[in-house]
Amino acid sequence: MERVTLRIPKQQIEEVEQMVETGEYPNRSEAIRSAVREMLAEQETGKERPSEKRKERKKRTWARV
Repeated sequence: MERVTLRIPKQQIEEVEQMVETGEYPNRSEAIRSAVREMLAEQETGKERPSEKRKERKKRTWARV
């Protein structure tokens, strides 16, 4: 496994920490790995039509730093 350093807005990392505290994930790293796996699986399925994919992308809230 490789180590990756990234910057995450404070509010988002606090939400991840809350998921760890409630036992949803054992630690922050696993929560983030899970999010990456989910994102990659979503890309891989490709079941939606292209127009639906565009709509779905618009729903995401990416942090602008």
